[in-house]
Amino acid sequence: MNRLLAILALAVLAVLADAAGNPALAQIGDINSAINKAGRQRMLSQRMAKAYLQIGQDIDTERSKKILDASISLFDRQLVELKNFAPTAEIKNTYLSIERAWLGYKDVLVGAKPSVEGAKKVVEINEEVLSLAHQGTVQLEKHSGTPQSRLVNIAGRQRMLSQRMAKFYQALNWGVAPAGGAAEMDKARKGFLEGLKELESASINTPAIKDELALGRQQWIFFENALFSRGGEKKTAALNVATTSERILEVMNNATGMYELLQAKK
Repeated sequence: MNRLLAILALAVLAVLADAAGNPALAQIGDINSAINKAGRQRMLSQRMAKAYLQIGQDIDTERSKKILDASISLFDRQLVELKNFAPTAEIKNTYLSIERAWLGYKDVLVGAKPSVEGAKKVVEINEEVLSLAHQGTVQLEKHSGTPQSRLVNIAGRQRMLSQRMAKFYQALNWGVAPAGGAAEMDKARKGFLEGLKELESASINTPAIKDELALGRQQWIFFENALFSRGGEKKTAALNVATTSERILEVMNNATGMYELLQAKK
């Protein structure tokens, strides 16, 4: 009960902070805003799993609890917005499917204190939510059909990939990763680099977007070093992944918002 009240309180705070501090998080006003939020759902599916795994291993525990609770609240709110915005019956059905999958995922995330058994369930069930959230994002991008919408999708996918790499790292660290977890982490790494290259070469980039992508490239160096460095104390290394994954997420979220607003002005 206390945890439920805490989540509800964080939901109120998230709404107020998001509306005041980031126009990309206001109510959905156009298709690119929808693509941004749909893509953010992909990221949140991975960020919640990462936070759960970190709490279970006592890695940056207090911050990880706040990340988990705030991410749950934001996923809930955006799911309602996206379901209401859905411009076609096909897209609406995708969000109804996400709603069903999300109920099972959320139950595992908040139903009990993080444990090895719970972590194995989280690592498994998050994949369904991610797959459906990606499906919805792609459907919205195709519905828009503009080059700018594609860039909103790609930039938003970078957020997800950053959290996916961190999730697999923490799962491997705890010994709860699925077979092929290391290969999936490397696949996400390659996808991130390919996405960053495509964004950097986009002809519509403004000076501000170029600066943000340059910052993302810089933050990637720190994040990659944390993910793939060898040696050192195990818990310290996991903490470095936790902190650097949040920094690169912030930069890529800013870049995604810039692409969204750029399209809105055209």
